Amino acid sequence: MKNSNSSKIWLSPLISDGMVLQRGSMVKIWGKGTVAKELKLTFLGKEYNTLVREDGSWVVELNELKPGGPHDIVIYHDDEERRISDILVGDVWVLAGQSNMQIPISRTLDLFEEEVKGANNNKIRQFTVPMIYDFHEPIDELSDGSWVPVTPESVYNFSAIGYFFSKKIYDKYQVPIGLLWTAIGGTPAEAWISEGSLMSFDRFNEILSMCKDDSYVQDTINNENEYNNNWYHELHEEDEGLKDKPWYDHECNDNDWRDIQLPTSFRGTELEPIRGSVWFRKDIIIPEYLAGKEGKLVLGTVIDADDTYINGVQIGSTGYLYPPRRYKIPVGLLKAGKNTITVRAVMTQNIGGFVTDMPYFIKVEEEQIPISGAWKYKIGAIIKPQAPTTFFQYKPTGVYNGMIYPLRNYSITGVLWYQGEANTGNPYDYKDLFEAVINDWRKLWNREKLPFYYVQIANYCPWRLEPEVSGCAHVREAQRQIMKLPNTGMAVIIDVGMYNDLHPWDKKSVANRLALWALNDVYGENHVCSGPIYNHMTVEDNKAKLYFDYIGSGLTLKGDKLETFEICGEDGAFYAAEAVIEEDSIIVSCKKILKPQRVRYAWADNPDKANLYNKEGLPASPFISD
Repeated sequence: MKNSNSSKIWLSPLISDGMVLQRGSMVKIWGKGTVAKELKLTFLGKEYNTLVREDGSWVVELNELKPGGPHDIVIYHDDEERRISDILVGDVWVLAGQSNMQIPISRTLDLFEEEVKGANNNKIRQFTVPMIYDFHEPIDELSDGSWVPVTPESVYNFSAIGYFFSKKIYDKYQVPIGLLWTAIGGTPAEAWISEGSLMSFDRFNEILSMCKDDSYVQDTINNENEYNNNWYHELHEEDEGLKDKPWYDHECNDNDWRDIQLPTSFRGTELEPIRGSVWFRKDIIIPEYLAGKEGKLVLGTVIDADDTYINGVQIGSTGYLYPPRRYKIPVGLLKAGKNTITVRAVMTQNIGGFVTDMPYFIKVEEEQIPISGAWKYKIGAIIKPQAPTTFFQYKPTGVYNGMIYPLRNYSITGVLWYQGEANTGNPYDYKDLFEAVINDWRKLWNREKLPFYYVQIANYCPWRLEPEVSGCAHVREAQRQIMKLPNTGMAVIIDVGMYNDLHPWDKKSVANRLALWALNDVYGENHVCSGPIYNHMTVEDNKAKLYFDYIGSGLTLKGDKLETFEICGEDGAFYAAEAVIEEDSIIVSCKKILKPQRVRYAWADNPDKANLYNKEGLPASPFISD
């Protein structure tokens, strides 16, 4: 039920129709009312009475609720009655982090379209926390939001990890699941930390001080909006393909266009330096029996942005580089015989390209018509690169204040966290930052051992260009070390990622690996919930012997021999090493190293050859020995 301006009873948006309350714990129902007047609340046949405090606030505590529902809460106060309907009691999880937790089911349909089609489960519900940041102080309450159950229509807007995690738990225990979805793409760890904890990191002091200046923030936003509008206006005005007879017209003469094989990176070609627009065209043949039917254009991924047409009709547009391009082709557009696909690719800041090893085809009914191969291209406009945009939601402490602190009174089971990619550029204090996140949130919910399960970042390296210093490897190592904190658990997914997509599509495997930790720690099962985790090392006869936790029923490998192990001596230079499994340990050696000092494994942005597992099929975490 929404708050009305005339109502004497104010409730947090969290306390609303369809909410899921945490079973088996102390649950707060809170709001505001008329000072010093009595408030009565009824729930499950019990009556609770309290007085509104001097500051206008009130709290009622419900204890040891049993799973089930639906139920109603009725509140009586100052001659007014409010009813909150369709309440379930179950387990509530916070979904937090950056884009890989934020990505909805709609971005995973290449893998799971049939699986989620028609999904309908009123016992799994999601509350989307509005994106709000504040650099001055924590915000007391949320301004908006509502609880939404899984329906055939809404499921596509659910967090993909949240949905698959909830389904795994619900299918086994039939306990209602509530999800508080509070993830924002691109956010580094420091954005989710309280100001008090952030003060121990000197490198954030200056930027936080700047962000506390409201005029600086607003002026920056206004100036950058104006700049970006002008940039796109200039691009539009300069683009030869948008003048007179536009190049997306299906009758456009492309005889003077150059040939190119797609998909490809523009690196190393005449297109590499271009920031602006390049147009691409390809003719395909549609058989008569498919003409006129609805279809889908699967266009891989384009760097940075695109406007896409078929036969002169725009069927899709994406403004930035990450989302897979999946465009619906409307009924009647495809004709028998020749059809023309036109893509206007816009490069704002990056070297452009059509990402390789992605799907490129038109699908009509069950038939796929490939579109990779020979295309034609022509440069539309060359202008200066677009300046970077300041995203204030990325700045220190802002979303902690706006999106975590307001949740503090809502009782939860635990936290699911997927974040780290945004810290790979400066990974050296990530362990301390991540630990500060966990400690802050545990203090906020007043639970010293609040379950906190997180995802180690996936393998990723666009165009397979491995950097000299792997920021991803350093972040993964920090994440591994965080497992020393009580009631934490890490899902290792270096075998689930995609070298060419920062957002791996297989969110189900990620969710299932998170669920293993929850099933063990929260639901009392006894699974092997992780792949091998490095513990310690000994040295004997110029060989290093590695010991692991979470070996399950034994160590194993996928392939003929263990890969991606490296070893160094006293000079610190790492060399590729031989590694063999010996019972429950691994022996690592290299003829060039006589006195082994350290060993590392899967130490790369994209360690795609890493192949150490336990026999339960869970991959070992990357690591570097102490």
